[in-house]
Amino acid sequence: MRLPLIKHLSNLIEKYDQDYIEETIVVLDNLIEARGIKEEELDVIGEIISNLEGSLEVRKLTKKGMTQKEALNTFMKRVTSIGK
Repeated sequence: MRLPLIKHLSNLIEKYDQDYIEETIVVLDNLIEARGIKEEELDVIGEIISNLEGSLEVRKLTKKGMTQKEALNTFMKRVTSIGK
């Protein structure tokens, strides 16, 4: 996950609508099942999906009243603590 990408996507959600992100996740998730897709391509798609999902989580936090900066920091703290 890359915080600058998540921030950029969160701004996109704020400007337009989170439906764009949700529909993109569906498309990419379906693309993973395509025949002949390479391992490197799967890795890239997986990374993109994780950033898209992260932006949705940040958006949820901002809807609860956090600033974008607080939401990004909270989200990254939660992600980096997984598995510890």
